[in-house]
Amino acid sequence: MALLPDAETFRRLVDGSSRGVLPSLARGLLGGLSLPYGLAVGARNAAYDRGLLRGVAAAVPVVSVGNLTLGGTGKTPLVAWIASRLVAAGHRPAIVSRGYGAHPGETSDEAAELAVLLPGVMHLADRDRPAAAARAVARGADVILLDDGFQHRRLARDLDLVAIDATDPFGCGRIFPRGLLREPVAGLVRGGGFVLTRADAVDEGRRREIRAAVERIRARARAPAAAWAEAVHRPVRLRTFSGPTRSLDDLPGRRVFAFAGIGNPTAFRRTLAGLGAEIGGCRWFADHHAYTDPDRAALAAAARAADCNLLVTTLKDLVKIRRDDMDGMPVVALEIGMEMIVGGDGLGAVIDRAVAGTVSG
Repeated sequence: MALLPDAETFRRLVDGSSRGVLPSLARGLLGGLSLPYGLAVGARNAAYDRGLLRGVAAAVPVVSVGNLTLGGTGKTPLVAWIASRLVAAGHRPAIVSRGYGAHPGETSDEAAELAVLLPGVMHLADRDRPAAAARAVARGADVILLDDGFQHRRLARDLDLVAIDATDPFGCGRIFPRGLLREPVAGLVRGGGFVLTRADAVDEGRRREIRAAVERIRARARAPAAAWAEAVHRPVRLRTFSGPTRSLDDLPGRRVFAFAGIGNPTAFRRTLAGLGAEIGGCRWFADHHAYTDPDRAALAAAARAADCNLLVTTLKDLVKIRRDDMDGMPVVALEIGMEMIVGGDGLGAVIDRAVAGTVSG
């Protein structure tokens, strides 16, 4: 794990921010590695598009939430928004995910985080997502929410929703590992709805440019019109692992040490600063980092050395740390919710039609 770069270091490498001979050589190597990856992804998508491979249908409607890029685009708050809406409408949704990083019998990062955000909503984590969907239906689910499902096409879906991060909508314009694209942007033709997340991080003109770029890609393939929504991430509260919450009013003027193992740590730091926290230091880990005792001790020591009296992380990280303090240094998570500022009603209508069986993704 120590040999892997954190998300911010990798992003600076692939977007060209890191300059010099070694970064240039690394980008050349990554460019070569991206060729076989891109060919494999393209061949697999073509097989599904032409019917050579077929998705396994579930007995109930399936709504997939995914993205085109690696890193954090706000999928989890979007899944929570959709699930809450379905519950309010009287449905019994179940979330099905791959369960990244989980071993048999363990809880994945996503499941643990969503269990906090959506108490009472069934969540099954399994690499075999058709099998997980079948189990969910057997337990009473009437809608499947496929988390991080855009590239995982083995489970057929009635609607593909794609989250696009306004701060980096197209993954530096290159396929992984040379860039952050999981597949070519032409894959956007499969989407039946798009949510521009972190929309408040860019101006209105840039939001229009991103939407126009998506529409041009889809128009070239004569894809039908799709729902478009824009959302912002709103900090809700500070959470402790044991349950008690703290007000966001605790942050203004407070010197904190930030840390996380997420795909977009810059957005997390920007949010903390926007709440008035004084960030005395920070440390970023690779996405889905598994925290060790030395990690916890090092973070507490770094916070004390920076004259901080609070460690702040994400809910995704807190559910892995599973404690309220690290070596006596209190730790809290910044809970984030999603608010639709453009197109929320239209997106909801598309979801309703998919759940009713009148839309095919």
